[in-house]
Amino acid sequence: MAKSVTLPIEQGQIRNTLNALLKDLLAKGVVQAVLAPIAHPAGNNVVPTLATDPRYLEQADVFAPVLPVISARILQAMTRLAPVSQKTAVVMRPCEMRALIELVKLKQAQLDNLVLIGIDCPGVYSLEDYQQFAAESTSDELVRAAWQGNDDPKLRPGCRICQYPVPLTADVIVGMIGVDLSQGILLQATSPSGEQVLEGLGLSLESDSEMSKQREAAVEKLLADIKEKRKAFFEQTKAEVGGVDNLAAIFAPCIRCYNCRTVCPVCYCRECFFDSPTFELEADKYLRLAEKRGAVRMPTDTLLFHLTRMTHMGASCVGCGACEEACPSNIPLLKLFQLIGDSVQRLFDYTPGRSLEDELPAAAYREDELQWIGEK
Repeated sequence: MAKSVTLPIEQGQIRNTLNALLKDLLAKGVVQAVLAPIAHPAGNNVVPTLATDPRYLEQADVFAPVLPVISARILQAMTRLAPVSQKTAVVMRPCEMRALIELVKLKQAQLDNLVLIGIDCPGVYSLEDYQQFAAESTSDELVRAAWQGNDDPKLRPGCRICQYPVPLTADVIVGMIGVDLSQGILLQATSPSGEQVLEGLGLSLESDSEMSKQREAAVEKLLADIKEKRKAFFEQTKAEVGGVDNLAAIFAPCIRCYNCRTVCPVCYCRECFFDSPTFELEADKYLRLAEKRGAVRMPTDTLLFHLTRMTHMGASCVGCGACEEACPSNIPLLKLFQLIGDSVQRLFDYTPGRSLEDELPAAAYREDELQWIGEK
């Protein structure tokens, strides 16, 4: 079992306790930079911010239930050409971390000198709902309620059926599930780098702590409950989208704005096929196509766009729900991508973002795979 330490919660304030920890990372020279969610001065949003001055981390809010930008995309932009040269701590939700691991395997990001700090995630709201939440509640209240079994229907649909609300590949885990918060927060070091970070803060680690065992048991129960929720979710989704007509109707409102592609953390192509000259047609070609069919829906190829995206990145979909959140036409993209992604991932026995050692299905060839296809 990973080494761990119980961090006492200062004056009952979870946020302040974690912020003090993040500030110490810089103040004590354990790392040279911290990328973490920091509250906007307006108070209506929380955005990933790269801080080198500890004072900025006083406004960090790692459990704020909003995810306007997937941090994996930030790290892709930072490290695609070259890794960071100074040790940088990155605070991420599990879906963000899994997306980052997929990007690394796709050679779109690099982990050198990064220390990944993962949180047990209680879920997030849409930006609109978060603004109301922020006016009425605090992230501390959300965390305490979430781990008491409360299921908030306002959370993003993807969060309510999230298969992995716990970090899979973190160096340090901020453990909250099954943890007695009257005793403190559980910090687990799951790698040598994680141990160095916690020891650099002057924390004494122990193996097989009672709190670690409690969290492990609680996580196992939570994942079993989520498995049942996902099963019901997929059955309902299949009934809603079954058949070509239903699928076409769902995508009918699409205006091909490409918002879903832009925010998706694993839609990584530097040049998209749908931005290529293939889709740049002269007016006469549209007219000939209309004459052939009688009419042409404009913009064209909206269904092709979504089916291509599903085919392209279904195996790596981490279910973050950013695509659905960004859609101006309110298309239930999370439902569709989770349904397809789950099927593809089970077919290849692949969990996106679980490990750097897991080969991408599209990049690995095995003679004995998919032999059942075509069998009678």
